[in-house]
Amino acid sequence: MSELTTVARPYARVAFEFAVENKCIDAWSAMLNFSAEVVNNPTMSEILVRETTATELVNLFISVCDGQLDEHGQNFIKVMAENGRLSILPSVALLFSELETAQNMEIDVDVISAYALSAKQKSEISESLGKRLARKVNLNCSIDKSLVAGMVITAGDLVIDSSAIGQLKRLSNTLQS
Repeated sequence: MSELTTVARPYARVAFEFAVENKCIDAWSAMLNFSAEVVNNPTMSEILVRETTATELVNLFISVCDGQLDEHGQNFIKVMAENGRLSILPSVALLFSELETAQNMEIDVDVISAYALSAKQKSEISESLGKRLARKVNLNCSIDKSLVAGMVITAGDLVIDSSAIGQLKRLSNTLQS
């Protein structure tokens, strides 16, 4: 996965910089997400691994997208096809989305708790993390009863584990060392 990210990152950056410069981030996001879905289609996935010329792939891809790509989007697809990179479009779309979120000074935060959080708890978590990270926080909450109590908060590289299971593991590690 990290190799795909490494290869996809320059494409995502170029697409994002172009979209910012031309004030069309939403349009590019939609084009990349649609293109990623086309690549994820099982039939298209099979076609991408066949020995097909770049021109044939581009013509097929653009015809499948049927008006979903503007002129610049079609050129982007052509460049990716010429470099044999159409299969990484889902990674490009994901990285583009991350760049968009970062520019908007937002961060997606995953909160896994043992029980459902109340609106007040969500608000407090969001406000507290917003201050700590100096960004607008988008909470993605889920429930995992195996945590027993507490929660695990993940925001990029930051992980805050206040679950009962996490605390017991830390205590066990401390007692063993």
